[in-house]
Amino acid sequence: MSGMTEIDRHRRPGPRIEEVARLAGVSKSTVSRVINDEPYVSTKARDAVHEAISHLRYSPNQAARTLAGSRASAIALVVSEQGSRVLGDPFFAGVLRGVHSELAGRHVQLLLMLSQPQDHDDLVAYLTGGHVDGALLVSLHGDDPLPRRLHELGLPVVVGGRPLGEASVPFVDSDNFTGGLEAARHLVSLGRGRIATVTGPRDMAAGQDRLSGWRRGLGEAQLPADLVAEADFTPESGASAMAALLDRAPDLDAVFVAADIIAVGALQVLHARGRRVPQDVAVVGFDDSLLASTATPPLTTVRQDVEQLGRTMTWRLLGALAGEDGLPPSLLLPTSLVRRASA
Repeated sequence: MSGMTEIDRHRRPGPRIEEVARLAGVSKSTVSRVINDEPYVSTKARDAVHEAISHLRYSPNQAARTLAGSRASAIALVVSEQGSRVLGDPFFAGVLRGVHSELAGRHVQLLLMLSQPQDHDDLVAYLTGGHVDGALLVSLHGDDPLPRRLHELGLPVVVGGRPLGEASVPFVDSDNFTGGLEAARHLVSLGRGRIATVTGPRDMAAGQDRLSGWRRGLGEAQLPADLVAEADFTPESGASAMAALLDRAPDLDAVFVAADIIAVGALQVLHARGRRVPQDVAVVGFDDSLLASTATPPLTTVRQDVEQLGRTMTWRLLGALAGEDGLPPSLLLPTSLVRRASA
């Protein structure tokens, strides 16, 4: 027999946060974030919590809401390039679309910031000053200290592309090595024997890994891997690199170009030099951007899903901000060869 009095029954608390979480099928921390109108909760989870609160007639303590602390409800996308290059390269547009789509419905603002090494101190001060809850970093060069500095100062960070150096921060990357390997294998399968490459920047993991894959593919076929020229991610640098390769080896009959935007310049030089593509020189690019399908001739290329890269980076950062357990330290997204007329 219970000793509870009528007054005790009236004083008995209503549904607890655990019951709301159980009914909604989410964690207590997710319920807390919904109650506090914090971001980093999916629309589906938010709706489930509101439905459970309504069904249970749960009334959270307003005082408890203030204990959760304030959030900026914003994340930054930091691009370590000059503005002119960012605006002209389809890669960055694709990443931005992916980030934006992953944030849809989450009530989180996105800040796009362009960074140069000389701006790092101001950038670090701003990013760690409470203006944003976390940062996505893309297009890092060399052993850039930015991700390490932000990580040490406690700002959640995810890097797009494998960072060079010792930065112990999570990253998302495409499988650039396998992409370069498949490009080389394809050119070998066409019977080409003098296969060159125009690399991306050597101070970026994407440039290094695509070059390593190409070398591996030529090594499998016991072909020399001596025709290498470096470019940055611009058509102009691709044209210069292609001209240099033709001057060195007029007999080259294939080239793997480490980005479609570089291949645009390479194709211009091949046409100007009277080399037919693919009859005289087969060409394979990388990215499968709009530039590939509109090139003359349409470009065989290695596809990486750039929007998926942006979405996955954002998912990983939101997971860290939501306090999820067991998040992978790095993620590698697949690449695949897309055959068109150039090879």
